[in-house]
Amino acid sequence: MYEQVTLDYATNALEPYIDQTTIETHHGKHHATYTKNFNDMVEKAGLVGKTVEEILANLPVVPDATIRQGLRNQGGGYYNHNLYFEMFSPNPTKAPTGKLADAINAQFGSLEACIEEISKLAAAQFGSGWAWLSTDKDGKLYVSNSLNQDNPISEGTGHTPLIALDVWEHAYYLKYKNLRPDYIKAFWEVLDWKKVEERYEKLL
Repeated sequence: MYEQVTLDYATNALEPYIDQTTIETHHGKHHATYTKNFNDMVEKAGLVGKTVEEILANLPVVPDATIRQGLRNQGGGYYNHNLYFEMFSPNPTKAPTGKLADAINAQFGSLEACIEEISKLAAAQFGSGWAWLSTDKDGKLYVSNSLNQDNPISEGTGHTPLIALDVWEHAYYLKYKNLRPDYIKAFWEVLDWKKVEERYEKLL
């Protein structure tokens, strides 16, 4: 059974950047629904026992087009939201150190430049979707954006996400209305770079 990530902070702990009502609705309703639907879809597809990463990386082998699309949508929603919610902290580390800091500086020139590039992709994403910082197996970093609940795994890039920036309207509309750039700026205020760094080092 695939389990929804448990918040290690209170639903009001990310105020004023991400409001309590949004967390309660986004995590407690939207993400919970993706988790339930993905579990149901995996059982229907006969893929119980596979990791979500294995399923998303091998979607083309699923013969039934309806089931394949369902796994892509629900599995992506499950995976993407788990990463999104687990990277926040009310007392975040504001910058990475070690190998991740070195990789960011080598590829983008600075942390600020990396954040700016991801933020631009997030702001430019037409309609619902995500922006990503991902890594390949050699530790090289990539920024990208995706439609709907797609991600670098389901898109077949071979890259593993480190940061998931949700730009579906349900992630920000209750507080920020149509001001997506304001939400994107707030996102970085509660992103914990220590958690991102730990994830990066585990993947190397």
